[in-house]
Amino acid sequence: MRRLGPGLLLVVLGGVGCKEEKPAPPLTSLAPAPLAPLVAEPTDAGVADDAVFRVKAAEVYGSEVPAKALRLELAGESVQLGSERFTPVHPGELARLVERIQGKAVLVVPDADTFFAQSSELLEALRDSAGEVWLKHPDAEVAYRLVLRDEDGFRAWLAEVAPGKLRIIQRSDGFELTTSVGKLPGGDPNGPSVPVRGGKQDIATLRRGLERLKGRFKTAEDICLVPSFGTEVAQAARALSGIYTAPGEPLFDALCLIYPNPPRRLDGG
Repeated sequence: MRRLGPGLLLVVLGGVGCKEEKPAPPLTSLAPAPLAPLVAEPTDAGVADDAVFRVKAAEVYGSEVPAKALRLELAGESVQLGSERFTPVHPGELARLVERIQGKAVLVVPDADTFFAQSSELLEALRDSAGEVWLKHPDAEVAYRLVLRDEDGFRAWLAEVAPGKLRIIQRSDGFELTTSVGKLPGGDPNGPSVPVRGGKQDIATLRRGLERLKGRFKTAEDICLVPSFGTEVAQAARALSGIYTAPGEPLFDALCLIYPNPPRRLDGG
């Protein structure tokens, strides 16, 4: 075998040393492109005489109302079940209500004025005792099957390792659509993703925003609605319509509703 002379060896080694390596692409280039801001379409609104935008009524979608569910009607801090009325903030009445709903499907029918802050004891009892929990839409014959979580359960859900962790934060000024990697921006980056328009919820734009997030997080199976605790239960039921794209066709398999932790009464004293 012929050996290379010193001069030729240097030329070969020099050629190897001069080979340029392509730099690795920055990590930011591997991230998906950010979603464009969500803005309401002109067809979703008209202009009133005073030039204030008002929301065009969106189609109300949901699932069929369960025919055999116990019908539990809200009335402030009281609830009506058949001919019986219960006040869940009273432990004795709450225990009697639990006996009635144990293991059964329950349809919660909201009135116009009951707030989540008044319903925490009831919702906790439903979470722990009912076989199924449904919330009826106040304006249509559709309902939504719910997974109920209190604030502690919500934090545990957020801590799970899963893509998306999509949630709808329902505020007095609109809906904020939030994911594990940030919020979906609206027309105003400092405001909610879907602001109220003409004093009403913009369900049409909410629905489009959720469809966009589902397209990004294709494997996400659940979504949580997180209303402020001063929100009426009826308003949360209206918001749940935005998770459906057609009758009986939700974007997500499981709908989670967050409610406030009930006050814990101290023993004795």
